[in-house]
Amino acid sequence: MTFDPRQLGQTKADLAQTIRTLRKRADRTQVWLARRCNMSQTKLSNVETGRVTPTLIDIELILRALAAPPELVAEVTALARLARTEWQGKRASWRRGLEKRQAELAGLEAEARTLQYFLPAMVTGLLATPEYVRASLNRSPGDVAGTVAKKLERQAILYDITKHFTFLLTEQAVRWPVVPRPALAVQIDRLVSLTHLPNVRIGVLPCNGTTSWGPMNTFTVYDQRLVTVETFTGRIVFQDARDIAEHLEVFRHFKRQALYDDEARAALRTWAEICRS
Repeated sequence: MTFDPRQLGQTKADLAQTIRTLRKRADRTQVWLARRCNMSQTKLSNVETGRVTPTLIDIELILRALAAPPELVAEVTALARLARTEWQGKRASWRRGLEKRQAELAGLEAEARTLQYFLPAMVTGLLATPEYVRASLNRSPGDVAGTVAKKLERQAILYDITKHFTFLLTEQAVRWPVVPRPALAVQIDRLVSLTHLPNVRIGVLPCNGTTSWGPMNTFTVYDQRLVTVETFTGRIVFQDARDIAEHLEVFRHFKRQALYDDEARAALRTWAEICRS
């Protein structure tokens, strides 16, 4: 099944209709199917009307109970995976307002306890200086000053010791010239200072190593609940367990290769001095 971001909303409706049609073709009631799948009839009803998006385990149980053929199992499973994926286009975010997006991010950060950020291209707003934040928004429409203020306000979450943050940054992300070199040195100094927070772990991936994996996308994992992946034109939100597991595996791969603590601080200070020289 081809992934088309524009069809994600319709995919949820298609999935609900498909399950409902399969049950009726099998001449089974909701009560019978719910009992066979060890779920409530209310939940199954909500699945069939699209009010609840089923997990892949739910789908597997339903298809097995209805004795669906293998080719249909593959098709419906792919449909279920897409139904648990959300596309948030950049232009749509602009129309709603950048400050609203900051409020959404603050909500995600407030709910999560373990947050993991993979940053191959740029420094994320939680770690950024005010000048870096302003420069990163120079092509964004709307109230940039208000968005900058909201981004800086969100940084207070780093000092909540009930949460645990891990940031993995490539050397390119740290040294990418978003701001002039003197300001970039200050930005790197901020990264050094944040490595001392007890609940924040910052790992850096120097370019002098070797790895068979390419750092493809910026992404964030919130607990093991969802993943957001950034692209040039928007972001994809994955809630399917397999997608989350695959991103966690990518994160673990690079986490094993990163420098931390004194080694990370030494690398960061070297890059800051290069900016100042």
